[in-house]
Amino acid sequence: MDSILVVDDNSSICSALTLMLDIHGYKALSCETPEQALAIVEKQDISLVIQDMNFTRDTTSGEEGKQLFYTLRQQQPNLPIILMTAWTQLETAVELVKAGAADYMGKPWDDAKLLTSINNLLSIYHLSKQNKQLARVDSERMSVINNADLCGMVFGSGAMQRCIDLALQVAKSDVSVMITGPNGAGKDKIADIVQANSLLNKQPFIKVNIGALPMDLLEAELFGAEAGAFTGANKVRIGRFEAADGGTLFLDEIGNLPLSGQVKLLRVLQTGEFERLGSHQTRKVNVRVISATNADLADDIAKGTFREDLFYRLNVIELPLPPLNQRIDDILPLAQHFVGDGFTFEKTAQQALLAHAWSGNVRELENVCKRAVLLATNAVLTVDDLGLLPSTNSSFSNVKISEPVTTSTFTPKQGVPSQENGEHTQQAPQQVSAAQVEPDKQQIEQALQHHNGVIARVAKSLGLSRQALYRRMDKYGLSSK
Repeated sequence: MDSILVVDDNSSICSALTLMLDIHGYKALSCETPEQALAIVEKQDISLVIQDMNFTRDTTSGEEGKQLFYTLRQQQPNLPIILMTAWTQLETAVELVKAGAADYMGKPWDDAKLLTSINNLLSIYHLSKQNKQLARVDSERMSVINNADLCGMVFGSGAMQRCIDLALQVAKSDVSVMITGPNGAGKDKIADIVQANSLLNKQPFIKVNIGALPMDLLEAELFGAEAGAFTGANKVRIGRFEAADGGTLFLDEIGNLPLSGQVKLLRVLQTGEFERLGSHQTRKVNVRVISATNADLADDIAKGTFREDLFYRLNVIELPLPPLNQRIDDILPLAQHFVGDGFTFEKTAQQALLAHAWSGNVRELENVCKRAVLLATNAVLTVDDLGLLPSTNSSFSNVKISEPVTTSTFTPKQGVPSQENGEHTQQAPQQVSAAQVEPDKQQIEQALQHHNGVIARVAKSLGLSRQALYRRMDKYGLSSK
């Protein structure tokens, strides 16, 4: 509930205003002197002040009200103040409104107008406070990000910023972190950020891609093996846990760990103890574990292929990383980063990048950009330079940018009499060899009309890619609508 302070030397006016404010759901306070008003504003949370301009009997200059107004402004620069007086002076009103007075009313006042002014001013006041709080939080967040080691991470989306904010927040702790997200989205980069900004950033940081290790050697890789523990083990092998002792171990694709390895991993996380393969000697390490997976571990738990107790040990804090097609604002900054300062993107190429589904996420985008730079003949990269493969779920302005080029073209055929009723109807366009002539304006118009402006069908019937069709439509001033 908003608190409104009424300041007037006339007790009857204070009573009338406080009664009106109470009836309309405000918490009303009142006092009769500027000194009392300043003390109340200093000690209590006041949202708005309604003040008189004269407090001494037979005084009409308004100087007392001006002094109170300027003092309140010094205390709380954004506090809404409504000035009221029976002796309205235009010069004083103009001066104080310019100085920040929210409103200026004469006595007797109009209740409806006063309430409207109060409601409007309080709405603006609260919105201003919220904006300042958001700006302060955003400034603090950006300050943290700017002072952090982001390991070369390039981003522009709010989703990525939230993920990095959380990564930086948990980096200083020693709890286990699980990074979830699709392949190629950048989970390893998030792990790098957590490690680089942790208290263990000077200690060993060992990475293991569990999905890339043979199952029969996985436990030996993680926990080590004695000489002769298995065929080919001619010497003692130090496991990744021992190598990471005192530091951090990053276990990528943790969902591929077999159940036998899960049991040992759970024990290490709980006690720090393990044995090498072929040894009965218990060893102890102190390792922080960061894991990552693209699997649905909840589903794996239900299937019995992943231990629930291990999941909760690994997933003390989860860092969900969205796919690239849900971080649209990251695409162009990343693409420009990958091609370097020597290249830029044509507008249609930018649209194609934004439209593509990016099923391979950042990894696919990087490969596309590297290939474009390698094959480009100009510093301005075009759609053709990108060579994007067809996407089944990409969209940009309701248009799929990347579309396979067909090998047929469309030659329209005039309507012929229907065999059923003798009326002239428009028959389906014929597709003929691509060796025929380039479609002209009339042919494109007829194709657009026949296919109801569906660009994919028009382009296919004309033997063109969508990009090629759009260029010709622009050339002839045609629209799909």
